[in-house]
Amino acid sequence: MTRKPFKLGLTGGIGSGKSTVAGFLADAGAAILDADAIARSLTQVGGRAIPALLATFGETMITAEGALNRDAMRSLVFSNPDSKHQLESILHPLIGLVLQEQAQTAIEQGKNCLVYDVPLLVESIQRWRPQVDKICVVDCLPETQVHRVMARSQLSRQEVERIMAQQATRQQRLACADVVILNEGIDLTQLQAKVHEMWTRFGL
Repeated sequence: MTRKPFKLGLTGGIGSGKSTVAGFLADAGAAILDADAIARSLTQVGGRAIPALLATFGETMITAEGALNRDAMRSLVFSNPDSKHQLESILHPLIGLVLQEQAQTAIEQGKNCLVYDVPLLVESIQRWRPQVDKICVVDCLPETQVHRVMARSQLSRQEVERIMAQQATRQQRLACADVVILNEGIDLTQLQAKVHEMWTRFGL
């Protein structure tokens, strides 16, 4: 009998190091199902979400090339909560569909661990909790998040804090965690060791 793959939900606030942890899990043999990457592909030229986005928001939200105008949409969503719900009602079902397709492909390839890399997993915890075996939260101090994102994205403190305010709080994420990887005051080698420790703990 084929063993069912272990399903790990991976999340963390912006600048926490979640993507780095996902990379280490991929190196260990896990299939990474990246919700953000899927969302980007859906909203690129020819993406599956473009017809619905055009019908809902109009041409001002679509670039001349036919992709989602990210800056315009970001401004609209920040200023209008209803627009955020409309956007999510289009993207979330499509993201779920592509995640299912990617999971099926990974299973057919014999992967024994599926990592659902979902930045806003905690914000949709009721939807995600039944779908995964365990939830891993990559954690660090909020001030560390601010400094990392300012350094990597050349954003102002105010812009980073505005993004963080749209996400779940650190306390909310930790409350949902089955395992926490604290990425604070350590180097990449130490972070990789923590990932390996979790991998071993789950018997993978």
